[in-house]
Formats: sequence, structure tokens, C-alpha cells
Amino acid sequence: MTEERITEHTDEAGNTHTTHTVVTDGEKHGGGGSTILLIILAVIAILVAVYFFSNMSNAEVAKDNAIGDAATQVGDAVNDAGEAVEDAADRVAPSE
Repeated sequence: MTEERITEHTDEAGNTHTTHTVVTDGEKHGGGGSTILLIILAVIAILVAVYFFSNMSNAEVAKDNAIGDAATQVGDAVNDAGEAVEDAADRVAPSE
């Protein structure tokens, strides 16, 4: 708790003197330890968030790669089927 005292004194000559005194009970404002702890917790929370977001990004890349690979396999299968149809057509009606 803080207490403020203002005292006025008048001397024999009639001059007024004012004394301003602030009295505290030793209360300490702000804890250095708790501030450091909060900063450390905030940094840890940021690092965890970055880790999870980077893993989500990796999952998206893996999904995109899997879709690309599947499309390539479908394209290869279509080419193989096309060649098989051409071979069958050549056997049925050989070209001259």
C-alpha cells in the first residue's frame, strides 16, 4: 500500500514550507520470474504451432504426390490398353 503525506509548516517569519512524503510498505511491483515464465511458455506454444502446421503442410504434399502418382499409373494403363487394342486389331485385320 502507498500513502502520500503533504505537510505544511509555517515558521516565525510567516514563511510556509511544504513537505511531500510518499510512504510505501515495501510492496514489489511485477515479478521478474513470472514474466520470464510467461515468455518461455509463449515461445513453446509458438514452436508447437509451427511444428503442427509444418506437419499439415507435409501431409498436403504427400496427398498431392499420391494423386499425381495415381494419375501417372492411370495414364500408363490407358497406353497399355491402347497398345493391346491395336495388337488385337492387327491380328483381326492385318494391315498390308
